[in-house]
Amino acid sequence: MKNVKITVIKKEFYSEFAEEYLADGKAAGPCPILNVGDEFIYEGGAQMPAGFCPWAWIDLYRGISMLSAEGITPWYRKNGSQILCCTDGVRPVVFRVEAIENDCQNG
Repeated sequence: MKNVKITVIKKEFYSEFAEEYLADGKAAGPCPILNVGDEFIYEGGAQMPAGFCPWAWIDLYRGISMLSAEGITPWYRKNGSQILCCTDGVRPVVFRVEAIENDCQNG
């Protein structure tokens, strides 16, 4: 199994949807939990990395666990990586997930 590095690469906020659907409207703003540049390491199992968004974890876990199990992604330029996002339709967050070698495999 490989570790998987999860990096926040983009945050979106659709104010017109927020105004129509969220209790706080536009004042809700973009995702309050994650920021562009945040990095997390998944080390296996079903445990979410500390500080990660639980809702995004549910959305991304399948792709992350596939990469951890050395799944291949030949449709991407860099095999072993994917671009995934959470399913929040008002304030989605986009992630780069990459299989990386863990310390146990290197030494």
